[in-house]
Amino acid sequence: MKLFSIRPKVIVFVIGILLVCSFFTYSAEEAGEGNLSQDGHGTEHSASNEEHHDQSHGGHHGVGGASLPLWTVIPFVGILLSIAIAPLVAEHFWHHHYGKVSLVWSLIFGIPYLAAFRGDGFYDILHIYLLDYIPFIVLLWGLYTIAGGILVRGTLRGTPTVNTLILLIGTAIASWVGTTGASMLLIRPMIRANAYRQKKVHLVVFFIFLVSNIGGSLTPLGDPPLFLGFLHGVPFFWTMTILPHMVVVSVLVLFIFFCFDSLMFKREGGQVPDDGTGEALRVDGAFNLIFLLGVMGAVLMSGMWKPNKDFSVFGVHLPLQNLAREVIIIFCGLLSLKFTPISDELRQTNGFTWFPIEEVGKLFAGIFITIIPALKILQAGADGALSSLVAVVEQPVHYFWITGGLSSFLDNAPTYLTFFNTALGKLHMNEDMLPEILASGFDLSKDPKYQTFVDYLAAISCGAVFMGANTYIGNAPNFMVKAIAESQDIRMPSFFGYMLWSGLILVPLFLIVTVLFF
Repeated sequence: MKLFSIRPKVIVFVIGILLVCSFFTYSAEEAGEGNLSQDGHGTEHSASNEEHHDQSHGGHHGVGGASLPLWTVIPFVGILLSIAIAPLVAEHFWHHHYGKVSLVWSLIFGIPYLAAFRGDGFYDILHIYLLDYIPFIVLLWGLYTIAGGILVRGTLRGTPTVNTLILLIGTAIASWVGTTGASMLLIRPMIRANAYRQKKVHLVVFFIFLVSNIGGSLTPLGDPPLFLGFLHGVPFFWTMTILPHMVVVSVLVLFIFFCFDSLMFKREGGQVPDDGTGEALRVDGAFNLIFLLGVMGAVLMSGMWKPNKDFSVFGVHLPLQNLAREVIIIFCGLLSLKFTPISDELRQTNGFTWFPIEEVGKLFAGIFITIIPALKILQAGADGALSSLVAVVEQPVHYFWITGGLSSFLDNAPTYLTFFNTALGKLHMNEDMLPEILASGFDLSKDPKYQTFVDYLAAISCGAVFMGANTYIGNAPNFMVKAIAESQDIRMPSFFGYMLWSGLILVPLFLIVTVLFF
């Protein structure tokens, strides 16, 4: 009898992981020594750190981004390349082991980071999971669960006109129920209306462009970057300032979609099947809309209610309003499951399964931990490894493209906040001034820098929200919509394939926005 039944390939794989971790640990320890001498240099540049780290509490406060070399982003690049390439070259393996791949990249980063920075490294990892990943997953789970209990019945056929109307409605409501809420609410009706269509990929791609991203431009409820701006002094309705920018992009994307969908529809015969029912449209499970409003209310509450009380978990301070938000969202999701259980015919007709949320949860668990050095380097500003990039940001056009370009691959919320603070710093302004100068009717001519900041902020807002559509990981609902579509047997483009769509359609439109507004 064999003492060990472990395959040689597994042994080689484990040894390889250990060697990679050893290399990263050795290199990271050298960076860690530099970090100790920097006295936390770089964290002072991060507004998100200012919000979550209260220095008066003592203890660890994370690794300074100024001490991190650029190569520390390799695990993050690795997991992105895995998501992009593995489904193409090893589809069966990826489908069954994507969670393990995410875990491997997490360990390749996490073990050396902990070995090099110890308590500060542990603080960073715990911080991003407790204050970013868990709220991210809780919100997605809540919206996905609630929207899965809402079913649009009746005869709805996906003609070019109907599809364009669905996208228009989704774009219009995204700023009020959030891009994630609008996406979870409308993606299933969109797919079901087009069940008879042969080519469906473009429907989902344009849905991500408009409903999951561009539509969330007008209020802090629409997209996380704008919500962070609201928390840092930007008035709630100031984002209506970028309505012209949003209208230009939305109208052009809708026009392109209508033309493209009309062409595809004609190629498929241009005939809508008639099943003889002609059933009127109705919404079953509409009471779930109450729970959806509850989720939106919880998000808004967490930004407006300031009890100045938090709870500490190993030095990471969790604001009471954040915990209340998560509890309310989970409660709303559980109520939805109570009234429309998994076994309910309504959810069965919706094709509701837990696979999409499971896939997003596992992959983003790896993305969130490996993204730590990328965000810290960016937040270090002029002291970080990307100082040359930060230094060239001087004009609105720079803020638009650099914020947008980074938001396509990094979390668009901290990217927004980084350049938001960069703009304030370069103009020698602070957040306390914003409620007054951004208020409706304020005379910006009192000081030229006021108008300059408004121009900067418009560019940052547009870049962070619009260009989240450039990749599957640019904004929270993108990957979720992709996963739902694939669960409905729609073969979505690869990571790079999707970027080809966005590059050919969106980038030229962003150039038009640049010429018109920046």
